[in-house]
Amino acid sequence: MTASKPTHAPILFPVVDQSLVIGGIPLPRLAARVGQTPFYAYDRRLLTARVQALRAALPAEIELHYAMKANPMPAVVQHMAGLVDGLDVASGRELRVALDTGMLPANISFAGPGKGEQELTQAIAAGIVINLESETELERVATLGHTLGLRPKVAVRVNPDFELKSSGMKMGGGPKQFGIDAERVPAVLTRIGALGLDFEGFHIFSGSQNLKPESIVEAHDLTFELGLRLAAQAPSPVKALNIGGGFGIPYFPGENRLDLGPIADNLAQKLPDVKARLGGAAIIIELGRYLVGEAGIYVCRITDKKVSRGHTYLVTDGGLHHHLSASGNFGQVIRKNYPVAIGNRMGQDDAAPASVVGPLCTPLDLLGDKMTLPEAEIGDLVVVFQSGAYGYTASPTRFLSHAEPIEVLV
Repeated sequence: MTASKPTHAPILFPVVDQSLVIGGIPLPRLAARVGQTPFYAYDRRLLTARVQALRAALPAEIELHYAMKANPMPAVVQHMAGLVDGLDVASGRELRVALDTGMLPANISFAGPGKGEQELTQAIAAGIVINLESETELERVATLGHTLGLRPKVAVRVNPDFELKSSGMKMGGGPKQFGIDAERVPAVLTRIGALGLDFEGFHIFSGSQNLKPESIVEAHDLTFELGLRLAAQAPSPVKALNIGGGFGIPYFPGENRLDLGPIADNLAQKLPDVKARLGGAAIIIELGRYLVGEAGIYVCRITDKKVSRGHTYLVTDGGLHHHLSASGNFGQVIRKNYPVAIGNRMGQDDAAPASVVGPLCTPLDLLGDKMTLPEAEIGDLVVVFQSGAYGYTASPTRFLSHAEPIEVLV
């Protein structure tokens, strides 16, 4: 029986007296304060440290935006809004959370296919930038703007003619529901000019969750080339070029942290020429997972321990209904374990392999498969690391009608 060991799990969180510490609070004490399990906890100090480290590494000219879809918890967004230069939303509800932070509307963008008329109306009225995903959406925005007597701010989300190689999820290149195909963009730009919309620039995003700097460097080079080519046909000067993100975080044994050095060096080399040719336009990197993913944990409690034909199962009050991605059902082709630990037994020697499962009536409810963990007992706290992004809100919380988890920012 093969077991996987979470060799990179506790890197960002300290341990005191065999207890994981989140936001300066030992895990058992934090669980008592929360009053229930399961729960998500996000460490504000780690959020701040990640943004500071990124700003120190990248050229000062780069503007940094937070993609709220990664974690839209209002308290997290409020904290991030004080650290970054802008926010990106993907729904009307996220837009309201973003506006509540006090972020200037001009520094909020709205991306995603299939935006509803009510959402578009809210966005136009608020004065945020709408990333156009289709010609139909362009016409819809223009009509709504005319009805409201307002001039909508728009950018064109471009589906590029290249992919971000080695990305966990390809968002551009080939046929895609995201953005307008690059070859169709010139005609769209002409139409934007004819409609008299307030043209802001371009959003070009080709992929996510990438740990290879050479792939990101290549994508940046191709993005700059495409952006400059399209800018020559724009109805007015480009105010901003959003080159997306794609920076990944390590989830699985054997994965290394993304080396920002080559990315930063390439940006430092290319930015002066690009900005000069774009008339000083803002160059934006938009990140979600990279900013918040490693600053969060998911905590559940062992409610039963059973042995079935020689294999130990740790049954918890959490599961895939709270953390779909950790269960391996959020786009993984081959299931791999997220880093998992017994949060109140950190540093103890590993025992026999065990699987961590939840209370759902499906074999898919698996948080850790055949993992080497310390000898755990009923009442111990299971921690799933790398849970700050695409956790709670990316999960089917109503499945089997169990109680929903709590979220805390500490």
